[in-house]
Amino acid sequence: MADIPVQAPGLTGAAVTYQACAAGGDSFENDGETILHIKNGHTASQTVTIVRARLCDMGQQHNVVVSVPAGGDRIIGPFPRSEFGSPVQVTYSGVTSLTIAAIRGGRAG
Repeated sequence: MADIPVQAPGLTGAAVTYQACAAGGDSFENDGETILHIKNGHTASQTVTIVRARLCDMGQQHNVVVSVPAGGDRIIGPFPRSEFGSPVQVTYSGVTSLTIAAIRGGRAG
């Protein structure tokens, strides 16, 4: 499992850096305002699962499962700390040509 660095572009803007998704999954520090941007350069869709840290009132773990289409991308989040905790765990159905970036949204003052 690899750590995904959280990037904070700010008001002046910044280029976002993507990293290859790890076969064993990834994690990132969650401040409740971070989103994930996942790009799929593969010829088949791939599934990204965001592990919810807290069980619901019925004792179930409702993970977030998102299909990223072939040649497409998805933006997921933010992830409330009360539900996902920190760090947040991310797993994949496959990692061929799958890249990810964690981007802190924040609020302009």
